[in-house]
Amino acid sequence: MHAPFDLSGKVALVTGGNGGIGLGFARGLARAGGSLSIWGTNPQKNAAAVRELESMGTEVLGVLCDVGNEEEVERAFARTVGRFGKVDAVFANSGVPQRGTRFADITLDEWRAVFRVNIDGAFMTLRAAIRHMLERGGGGSLIVTSSVAASFGMPRGEHYAATKAGLVAVVRSLAVEYGKHGIRANAVLPGWTKTSMNEEYFGSDSFRKAVLPRIPVGRWGTPDDFSGLAVYLASDASAYHTGDVITIDGGYGCF
Repeated sequence: MHAPFDLSGKVALVTGGNGGIGLGFARGLARAGGSLSIWGTNPQKNAAAVRELESMGTEVLGVLCDVGNEEEVERAFARTVGRFGKVDAVFANSGVPQRGTRFADITLDEWRAVFRVNIDGAFMTLRAAIRHMLERGGGGSLIVTSSVAASFGMPRGEHYAATKAGLVAVVRSLAVEYGKHGIRANAVLPGWTKTSMNEEYFGSDSFRKAVLPRIPVGRWGTPDDFSGLAVYLASDASAYHTGDVITIDGGYGCF
């Protein structure tokens, strides 16, 4: 029987997979039977995520990796392939947030720190993935985590918004360049999702009063809202789906 959402025999890599939306992706992939490599910089969070995901009955590798460091990315990818023999889907999800600094006061170091992870880290992860997929053949799926900040003005977060918009351009270009090799590329644009990265916002009464009424479904997003999409994008069901920007925001952008 054809089971397009069955990930048995497939291997997925999720950067930043030890928490937040990345862990939401990983949970969905694990439940669908996929093997996982999760990268993160916090050893305790990595270990906890590995235990949780292994409890779902799948094989999981946790790797300490700073995606802004080229040598670490290359080592982590080689270790992943060494463990599983291949990588079928890559979720370039690692990211750092803006710090609420007004644009006039952002230092060059602050600007570059956001680009280092959000753009450079995604570039190096995707480059390693494409090299691997071209060498082994058979195609694959590339997914980047962007943000609705790519589409809406984000005061005091111009550096963050710029990186997230840049990722959309990268994905569309990769879809055109590598479609002939069976490699598809898509971007996920999360809306307001409750993660540790956004704790400072959700703790503000003024923020809740201003933003929550603009979300038609009437609640914040959660990491598990991204689990099903991860399965779809990693599976054969999305074999003809590439170059797209998929928004998961509870309808925020429609208001």
